[in-house]
Amino acid sequence: MDKSQCFFAVDLGATSGRTIAGTIADGKVRLEELTRFPNNLIQTGGHFYWDIYALYFEIIKGLKTAVHRGLDVRSIGIDTWGVDFVCVGDDGALLRNPLSYRDPHTFGAMEEYFDRCVTKEEVYRTTGIQFMNFNSLFQLYVMRRDGNTALKNARKILFVPDALSRMLTGEDVCEYTIASTSQMLNPVTKELDARLLESVGLERGMFGRMVMPGTRIGVLTEEVRRMTGLGPVPVVAVAGHDTASAVAAVPAADERFAYLSSGTWSLMGIETKEPVINDLSYARNFTNEGGVEGTTRFLKNICGMWLLERCRKEWGDEAPADYGRLLADAMKTAPFRSIINPDDAMFANPADMGGAIREYCRKTGQHVPEGYAETCRCIFESLALRYRQVAGWLQEMAPFTIDTLHIIGGGSLNDYLNRFTANATGLTVLAGPQECTALGNIMLQAKAAGVVDGIFDMRRMIASSITPKRFEPQDRGEWDKAYEKYLQVCG
Repeated sequence: MDKSQCFFAVDLGATSGRTIAGTIADGKVRLEELTRFPNNLIQTGGHFYWDIYALYFEIIKGLKTAVHRGLDVRSIGIDTWGVDFVCVGDDGALLRNPLSYRDPHTFGAMEEYFDRCVTKEEVYRTTGIQFMNFNSLFQLYVMRRDGNTALKNARKILFVPDALSRMLTGEDVCEYTIASTSQMLNPVTKELDARLLESVGLERGMFGRMVMPGTRIGVLTEEVRRMTGLGPVPVVAVAGHDTASAVAAVPAADERFAYLSSGTWSLMGIETKEPVINDLSYARNFTNEGGVEGTTRFLKNICGMWLLERCRKEWGDEAPADYGRLLADAMKTAPFRSIINPDDAMFANPADMGGAIREYCRKTGQHVPEGYAETCRCIFESLALRYRQVAGWLQEMAPFTIDTLHIIGGGSLNDYLNRFTANATGLTVLAGPQECTALGNIMLQAKAAGVVDGIFDMRRMIASSITPKRFEPQDRGEWDKAYEKYLQVCG
């Protein structure tokens, strides 16, 4: 492929978005950020909305930038956060900006839905998806219950990446990985479940055709071509859910790995050929989300660096602004004096995170951390021990032996936490890449173009393009004792 040719990735998160050019040459992939922009929530009329027109504008702006730079855009792919969707009317127009998963209208919706529609056990047996009040199923239930005008007049319902693809191509699709976040998709049949759709007054025809990652959706409309100066460039359905694109970029050599997508929140899981839906996965609230090439991402959400991010805001000038110095100070303190369960409900969104950590330690009869350094060490050690617990559950339910833990995302740069994680889990940890979501998006476009053959061909190319950091387990005796304390404290 000529070096001037590029795959154009749109990577949209809940707070910001980017457009990225990915070029492949000499068996390696290189990324270049073209534009970056905020993704602002709009609060009006008692609800929170995403500005999908602003996101579309930024995509057009990014495409213009690529043309101005002389890049030959070979295809376009879009990934976003999960669950949210757009209603489309009979005339093809979008019916209002989409509601955000952060909107409080779904508080209490799950319990009401289970009482009136389908039981909790039946929903999990059908979908294998963990229960969160903002899943699309419960959003749709509340919208139908409250007489939402957009839903009442909808001809089509499109998840956010599919809606943006429609604005570029005029084609309606339902991409598999993003649909799997809705809690309406059956991972065995790989289709939306008729009973769950009926429970919220919908039918299958209201959604686009189901497509797998790497499928060509269509080409840019004449309108978009005129605005950008591009020709009939294809738009490809990548893994529309950003986590699915990230997992597609794990540089694993074989299937015997677990992944930890590490950032504000952590997602730890494995990639399986079939969903894992049983009493144990239900009790432990594991989820089965769609992956590439028909695989399932069997995973669990874990609180991540949210704890430290909140504490740093509270500390202000009391703690070093330099992140490296902060971590170095934490490592000078005594180990394993204070341990918390990062996923305890009291850490979800307290007014005072540092105070919540101190209160947890006080209630559990432990040393109460004093100052930023002790608190930071408590957070890191507790996260690593929680990772050990979840990794153990994964191994218990995995159809293979887990040899390696790949840490991807922004947290892959945190050497201290990566080392603690290797020590706690007893697994070899390979840290990187940081830009996993964009890499997965780009590589799935490359697969659609025939540049790579499949998932492990993609992963080999990514592995040859980066140098992950390796962490081997150490000090196992100390960490085994710490884990015993964790289980006593946290249950």
